[in-house]
Amino acid sequence: MKAVVIQNGADRQFVAVADLPEPTLAAPDDVLIRVLSVGLDGTDREIVRDRYGVLPDGAERMVIGHELFGVVERAGEAAGFSPGELVTALVRRPCGSDSCVPCGSGQQDYCVSGAYTERGIRGADGFLCEYVVEKARYVVPVPEACASYGVLVEPQSIVEKVWNEIGHIQKRVRWEPKTALVTGSGPLGILAAVTCRSLGLETHVWSMSGRASANADLVRRCGAHYHDAVDRKPADAGSSGRPNDPSGSGLDEYAAVHRIEPDVIWECSGHPPLAFESMKLLRPNGVLAILGVTSGNGRAEIPIAALNQEIVLKNKCIVGSVNASRADFETGIRRLQEIERQFPGLLAGIVTDRLAMEQVPDLDFSAIAVKAVVDVAARA
Repeated sequence: MKAVVIQNGADRQFVAVADLPEPTLAAPDDVLIRVLSVGLDGTDREIVRDRYGVLPDGAERMVIGHELFGVVERAGEAAGFSPGELVTALVRRPCGSDSCVPCGSGQQDYCVSGAYTERGIRGADGFLCEYVVEKARYVVPVPEACASYGVLVEPQSIVEKVWNEIGHIQKRVRWEPKTALVTGSGPLGILAAVTCRSLGLETHVWSMSGRASANADLVRRCGAHYHDAVDRKPADAGSSGRPNDPSGSGLDEYAAVHRIEPDVIWECSGHPPLAFESMKLLRPNGVLAILGVTSGNGRAEIPIAALNQEIVLKNKCIVGSVNASRADFETGIRRLQEIERQFPGLLAGIVTDRLAMEQVPDLDFSAIAVKAVVDVAARA
């Protein structure tokens, strides 16, 4: 079968399309999945562009891709699945350490040992191939009605995990959020924005995509407000007015002028200074959720004393989130159905670039309008 792999080269890793043996069922709880499509995100960009993937111990290559949408081809007698069912799969696998309580309780997305594996990312083959065998406990059924946007279940699960975390945190107070701010309008930022809109929140998106971009159009289609960060930031000054301040985006001044006072902020841009710059905008008791991650050693000047006062005196909270549990996948599916009901066709519009496997190794991620999906097989 064909697969997209990252493998060791003479001097560095490289990504290529390879021929691999087709997997087979080996246990009663195994599920053989024919892959229909695999979504690409920022992690895949780092793997393809920056050779970020961590290969399994002793392996020379690893199949990449972690946003799976497929159909059951065959299943073991104890798997509980039938041929023809649409499915996706969890990404992270537990570390196996007896001392890791989260992994032992099925919450490997909160692993404390750091020895977890993630399919297509770290220590385990991913899903960007023609067939995958997966244990039934990690396979999540996807309703037929979600077929046109089933590839979005995995990224939506990340959004759902954050809402779940915020819900637990805000039990500390009677909280009635009205306004949300999303920084970044990539696929995750758009899903966060449309989720907030589906819940009735006034939603603002601060992004560098541009007013005429497909990203901005999707934001406006769900009734959110798009704010163009490019036009609002002076060419030679940051938000503090200091020349060549790399951390300033102009967001704080712009939000003050337009009276944007969010109860919750979703940092989805992957630009760390923006997360902390936006902290002062939160209303008292608000939550800043950081989802975006950028590799590298970026540096910025952060007003620690002011940030400390904001957190302490106004009961503000910062929460980070990565990966998701089975419950988040299941909630994500229900949320996507509700989004489709409220904003018909918007979810399908997030997928702007459809690719073949052969295009992935040399893919220019900067040319992707919003989100790229690799179509592996047609639905039978």
